[in-house]
Amino acid sequence: MTVSRVAIIGLGLIGGSIGLAVREMLPDVRTTGWDASADVRKRAATRGLVGTVCETAAEAVAEAELVILCVPVGAMGEAAQAIAGALPAGAIVSDVGSSKRSVGEAIARALPGATVIPAHPVAGTEKSGPDAGFAELFRHRWCIVTPPAGASEEAVAKVSDFWEGLGAKVEIMDPAHHDVVLAVTSHIPHLIAYTIVGTASDLEDVTRGEVIKYSAGGFRDFTRIAASDPTMWRDVFLTNRDAVLEVLGRFTEDLTALQRAIRNGDGDTLFDLFERTRTIRRSIIEEGQDDARPDFGRSDH
Repeated sequence: MTVSRVAIIGLGLIGGSIGLAVREMLPDVRTTGWDASADVRKRAATRGLVGTVCETAAEAVAEAELVILCVPVGAMGEAAQAIAGALPAGAIVSDVGSSKRSVGEAIARALPGATVIPAHPVAGTEKSGPDAGFAELFRHRWCIVTPPAGASEEAVAKVSDFWEGLGAKVEIMDPAHHDVVLAVTSHIPHLIAYTIVGTASDLEDVTRGEVIKYSAGGFRDFTRIAASDPTMWRDVFLTNRDAVLEVLGRFTEDLTALQRAIRNGDGDTLFDLFERTRTIRRSIIEEGQDDARPDFGRSDH
């Protein structure tokens, strides 16, 4: 039930990786692509991220069965508007954003009457741009598909089959629930990483050189997360505002309780929390979402 012609709008890390994964995993699927940056289009053509790099978004989608918007979530509505006049009848429009309720609504507003099946591949690195993509990015990772109420089952199946064809595991989820889940698992951790790295660089009695020179494992991991694309993450926090603020409020309450335990010398409370969080780490490894090795099994791409 998979599609045979896919258009990718936005040829950075995710869009480029989709194109490379299609070439490797679904060689019979024809890909076209476009990016707003002429330099990115040129680099995408050199790397062969898609079969044909087009000069306009309209040209890229002219014959597509599936269009995937791979732009920052704040630009999804604008990207959808750019293809509105050229979208073939019956084409499915999807995306890769990590905020789903607001993004789905923005795309639907820009493309009234179109079949919109949002999706979110839960995969990525701190790198960005057309040179960052690689075909294995989605392999054994989750892709969450968040169809609107009343969506075509056939369209949902086509989007699901496409991602499974790239090696991903697919889960169907309500858009609002997705946003709360991702606020916990991704958005708040990024917010914390940006904050702690910023705090470290602002401390007057600790030089930036010392922060870099003596970075222990914990801070080093925070800097990896905090190196993520600033445009993308600015848009994520603004488009998923409600869920982020809800989870951030709970986190703030928990942080206050932790401050109280440290101030009061309450070792039992600290130990119980740390023991509980170790169990969550073991569960993540058992689920196959990370690696127990010291370098997490990661390698540079």
